[in-house]
Amino acid sequence: MSQPIENLDEVLKAHKLSQPEYEEIVRILDGRHPNIVEIGIFSAMWSEHCSYKSSKKYLNGFPTKAPWVIQGPGENAGVIDIGDGMAAVFKMESHNHPSFIEPFQGAATGVGGILRDVFTMGARPVANLNALRFGTVTGNSDTAKYQRHLVHGVVEGIGSYGNCMGVPTIGGEVSFDESYNGNILVNAFSLGLVKADEIFLGVASGVGNSVMYVGSKTGRDGLGGAVMSSDSFTEESKSLRPTVQVGDPFTEKLLLEACLELFKTDHVVGIQDMGAAGLTSSSFEMAGKTGAGLIMHLDKVPAREEGMMPYDFMLSESQERMLICAKQGSEQAIIDIFEKWDLDVAVIGEVTDTGRMELFWHGEKCADMPIAPVSEEAPILDRPTMRPKYLDEVNAKSVDSFPAVDDQEAYEKIFSSLEVVDKAWVYNQYDSMVQTNTTKHPGSLDASSIRIKENGKALAMSSDCNPRYCYIDPKRGAALAVVESGRNVAMSGARPLSITDCLNYGNPENPEVMWQFAEGCEGIKEACAALSTPVVSGNVSLYNETNGVSVFPTPSIAMVGLNEDQNKVLPSAFQEEGSEILLIGETKGEFGGSLYIKALHGETVGTISEVDYISELALWDLVIEANKKGLLKAAKDVNVGGIATALTKMAAVSGLGVEADMTVENSRDIFDESQSRAILEVASADVESIVRMAMELGVKVTNIGKVGGDKVRVNNVELSMEKVKDIYFNTFVRTIDQDL
Repeated sequence: MSQPIENLDEVLKAHKLSQPEYEEIVRILDGRHPNIVEIGIFSAMWSEHCSYKSSKKYLNGFPTKAPWVIQGPGENAGVIDIGDGMAAVFKMESHNHPSFIEPFQGAATGVGGILRDVFTMGARPVANLNALRFGTVTGNSDTAKYQRHLVHGVVEGIGSYGNCMGVPTIGGEVSFDESYNGNILVNAFSLGLVKADEIFLGVASGVGNSVMYVGSKTGRDGLGGAVMSSDSFTEESKSLRPTVQVGDPFTEKLLLEACLELFKTDHVVGIQDMGAAGLTSSSFEMAGKTGAGLIMHLDKVPAREEGMMPYDFMLSESQERMLICAKQGSEQAIIDIFEKWDLDVAVIGEVTDTGRMELFWHGEKCADMPIAPVSEEAPILDRPTMRPKYLDEVNAKSVDSFPAVDDQEAYEKIFSSLEVVDKAWVYNQYDSMVQTNTTKHPGSLDASSIRIKENGKALAMSSDCNPRYCYIDPKRGAALAVVESGRNVAMSGARPLSITDCLNYGNPENPEVMWQFAEGCEGIKEACAALSTPVVSGNVSLYNETNGVSVFPTPSIAMVGLNEDQNKVLPSAFQEEGSEILLIGETKGEFGGSLYIKALHGETVGTISEVDYISELALWDLVIEANKKGLLKAAKDVNVGGIATALTKMAAVSGLGVEADMTVENSRDIFDESQSRAILEVASADVESIVRMAMELGVKVTNIGKVGGDKVRVNNVELSMEKVKDIYFNTFVRTIDQDL
């Protein structure tokens, strides 16, 4: 029997492995102690980031099937049928920890990684979104200055990588809350198109088939990245730059084109992106899915640094790399393709039938371990859960717990909130029109949309989550994230079909955080089942905590929907003076977790009502069907900041004023956040048809006013159009650029 590694306790601590996990490793190795290469492999594969060991218990039971789902969770990305032999491939991932440490490269490589997840499936990426959460950016405190620095770096990183790749960033969301002061969230989404019968999977099979490495050379950047992302932050974490990868979008563009050329041949059995844990995760996952074994010669892996050892090659997270299982005899043809695109390519191993990973270094075996227990049998933890104590306090408060605020003062404060105002400073740094298919772009309100040239249809997509809702009610808040993303898609005239998620939570070792996560998963399951929008891919990001303070529960949901006619993408801003404004749905005076309480009183409190999925679906049906009949000029959902905010945003983007009157129980209800509501712009001649359709669906309709004039007036509050436009378009840039 081999001897344990010297200073074992320190080695295990550095690799975030527990003593029980080490004992399990020894058992898996038939009583043999692992060497440092094997320790590194286990630490990466059993990290929270790669194994989902704390979350897997709660992810079971997600709705994942529907007639339009081609590939659900378990592959690099999910795939849905979008008709006429075409499929959409999409996924969302987090790059939170790296972006906090080094904002430009952290965000840039997050974009690069999600793009590879999509084109590894054989799809050409055609649209990106992002969901960004930052801390306090207003004022002159050190925290605000640092957060503004992070915003600049993250946005520049996303824009740089996506723009260089020639993939449009067509939408997303940016929000701010002090809960993210110690841990920002950077979630990246990408969607690609592929023929439905030309999808590639990440598998290795066929004894004697070659294992080939393609892309950039391997360096030491990103070493330990997956393990780092599975731990909480401290003040020292800001110095962890060696664990952050460095991206090269120009190399990735070459890799994309080379892979798409390769996919037109018959040379590939499977292909896998080298993402978190690099060569380790890609090789173990490919073989683990089929029960195959692999032999790999690490000295044949292209290296860009001197003195690299097997540990470095297996754990490096250098970017722009792929692992290919190639059909025997196809090696030279594959080499020719990648060399033509000026990329590194090498045969580094072969598939066996042993079920073992055998690694060699200049002819000597440096690791020998069974694949299945490493890739498929990571410890599943049953962590303690406990309802958070803070909920008693925050749920006991309501909007009536605070002093009354004059409605006009409330209106101006809410509309001036960074959560509401236009983020052109952000999205103008992204190329949203490259590829010339974007039909609803950033700043258009609600979902974004692209046309599909191949079948004349359009895809709508939206990323959403209200962390305040999730803080005061983790289950209903997560359900409402699904509802909101679906409603935004429906407002563009598209039928919501499926979601991908990025579940961002705090430290799972805290029972209260684990309770939040468990509740959030139940909310997503409930909403996806009720709305027939299954989960096809996703990501879990835990340990979003610094110095013991966890972020708000933030399950980001990206919904994708299909519009049967690319010429009927519905706008969300007013289109014409004189149009009628219809309010769909009921205003119930709901303020739990509202922007009203946060903007005016600085707190996140209240309760969330039960989610009415029947009313939500009826709203979707009304908008989608009325749009098909050409009865709508525009549609916008009512959400954060209520009806007054929705109408004012529509006016700001269109440049058209509003005169609106509505009956409410309390004058402040024009700011309430009741669900399942929308504003429709309709020609006078079509109002009766909409009312009739709404009655058939059991949906309440109220005519609340007209489009036009030189101001926005909603009941007893008003702003001139000049003031509306100044607040909406200039507030964010004044805030974010105040250090320049």
